Amino acid sequence: MIIFNYLIVCIIFGTTFLAIKVGIDAAMPPFFSAGIRFFLAGLIIFLWMVWKRKASFKLLLRKEMLLSGICLTFGTFSALYWGEQYVSSGIAAVLSATGPLMILLLQVIVMRHKTSFFSVLGCIIGFAGVILLLLPSLSISGGTWFLMGCVVILIGELFYSSGALYSKQVIQKFQEFSPITLNAAQMMHGGLLMLLLSVLTEDIHIKSMLTTQAIGSLLYLIVIGSMIGHSLFYWLVAKTNPVFPSTWLYISPLIALAFGVLFYRETLTWITGIGVITIIAGTVLTNLKNLAQLIPRSKTEVTKLQKPA
Repeated sequence: MIIFNYLIVCIIFGTTFLAIKVGIDAAMPPFFSAGIRFFLAGLIIFLWMVWKRKASFKLLLRKEMLLSGICLTFGTFSALYWGEQYVSSGIAAVLSATGPLMILLLQVIVMRHKTSFFSVLGCIIGFAGVILLLLPSLSISGGTWFLMGCVVILIGELFYSSGALYSKQVIQKFQEFSPITLNAAQMMHGGLLMLLLSVLTEDIHIKSMLTTQAIGSLLYLIVIGSMIGHSLFYWLVAKTNPVFPSTWLYISPLIALAFGVLFYRETLTWITGIGVITIIAGTVLTNLKNLAQLIPRSKTEVTKLQKPA
C-alpha cells in the first residue's frame, strides 16, 4: 500500500505542472486560477477537519498560518503559475525540483549550518544544470520571456525553501493539529492572497474561462493535485518518514517532461536534456545523507543499535 500510494503521489505531482499549463493556455489568469485552486482545496479540507473535531477556526487567526501561506503557497505558486505562461510544464517541474538546493543554501548562508562536501558539490552541479537549462533561451524566439519565466520560478522556490524551514517550527509549535490541518490553513491564506493579487493585476472574464480545458484543469488541480496529492503525501510521511515521500522530486520532473512531450507537443532539446539530468543529479547529491536513511540497515547494525550502552 505504501509503494502504491507513493507511485500515485509521483504521478499526481508530475502531472499537475501540465494541468497548470493547460489552464493558462485556456485563458485562465494565472493568479486567479492559482488562488481559486488553493483557497477552495484548503477550505474543503479544513472544514472536513473541523467536522471531525481535529481543527479549530481560531487556528486561521494565527500569524504562523499567514506566514506559512505567504511562503509555501503565495510566493511559490504565484511565481510558478506566472512563469508557466512562458515556460513549458516539463521545464517548470525541473526548476521546481531545485527546492532542496535552495534549502541547503539558506541553511548554510542564513542559518550558518555546517554541510558536507557532497552537499556543496550537489549545489554546484545543480546550478550548473540550471544554466544548461537556460541556454536554449539565447537562441530561440522569445528567449527573453522564457528566461524571465525561469528566473521567476526559481525565485518562487526561494519562497518555498524559506517556508519549508519555517514550517518545521510551526509543526512543532502546533503539535495538537495534524500536518494536514496546518497545510489546509496555510493554503487558504495563500489562496486568498493570490486572489487579492489577481483583483489588483488581472482582467477576469468568467465567460472566457468556461471552457472544457479551463474547468477540467481547475478541477483536476483542486481535487487531484491539492486534496488527494497532498493528503497522500502527508499519509506517507506519517507511515514512513519525512525523507522517503520527498523523493518524488527526483521522479515527478521526468514524468512532467514525458507528459508534456507526449501529450502537449512540448519540445526538448539535447542541451535541455543534459540540464535536466544535471539538476536531478545535483539534487540527489545534495540530499545524499537523507537518502541514505532509506537504505535498510544490516542485521548486525540493528543488533548493535539495540544493545544498551
